[in-house]
Amino acid sequence: MENHKFSGTGVAVVTPFKKDKSIDFTALEKIIENLIENKVDYLVVLGTTAEGVTQTAKEKEELVQFFVKVNNNRVKLVLGMGGNNTYALVQSIKSQNFEGMSGILSVCPYYNKPNQKGLYEHFSEVAKASPVDVILYNVPGRTGSNMQAETTLQLAREFANIVAIKEASGNFDQISQICNHKPKHFAVISGDDVLTLPMISIGASGVISVSANAFPDLMSKMVFHALKGNLFTARNLHYDLLEITNTLFEEGNPAGIKAALNIMGICENVLRLPLTPLSQTTFIKLTKQMKKLDDRRHVRE
Repeated sequence: MENHKFSGTGVAVVTPFKKDKSIDFTALEKIIENLIENKVDYLVVLGTTAEGVTQTAKEKEELVQFFVKVNNNRVKLVLGMGGNNTYALVQSIKSQNFEGMSGILSVCPYYNKPNQKGLYEHFSEVAKASPVDVILYNVPGRTGSNMQAETTLQLAREFANIVAIKEASGNFDQISQICNHKPKHFAVISGDDVLTLPMISIGASGVISVSANAFPDLMSKMVFHALKGNLFTARNLHYDLLEITNTLFEEGNPAGIKAALNIMGICENVLRLPLTPLSQTTFIKLTKQMKKLDDRRHVRE
């Protein structure tokens, strides 16, 4: 497996809120420090998990500045910058201060449901405008349209700064086509925590993870061993996380991961509408699963 600048474990970092729904920067610093301490490779700022769509422009700017300051160049930072208005997105990229940022993660345009030509043209404009590397993000379950392998590969071949795709289609035929025919500079990154190990087995370079917000050590170790070909060890870690990860997504993201961080005493269990916290039933289920995992880890130690 060739090393890539976005190989390994990336984390789509949550935005913790206080009870009054303002940003909790104290909790965020704890999360960032814990992630770096547990050897994740890069952090995604203002990804889907961060609830950026419910934040003001001022809040987003404050978050970016905070990440850059706290990180202090210890790991790579990737900024979530996507939209369904290509012109507005391009203008936003041109006016963005990218100091401290290694790249952008740009989701396929949502709601409009563009065809493949529209997706190609959209990302062509993004690539031309971006002074940093571009990671494409294909997540049909959220956007309403799927970027096919041929479109992804065309973009990868034509633009040197389009360096990766976060693939969350769950379509292994499509993912295999990309892995098999991609140019050398281009990486495939898992966008589904539970599919990371099988995706690495067919050529993916790692993951941009949600569950790693709470379990960075396990996810980082699993990805590390998988990329090294230590599949027995990687598989055991995969199964350690599997049950919990499925529960984390049972009622949507980031409701599950915020509940997990709350159970760990790291932040409040607060989301901004239209998202709401986990139901009590699922919260109790997650609490039991986390205790079970913790007990297993203590026995091993």
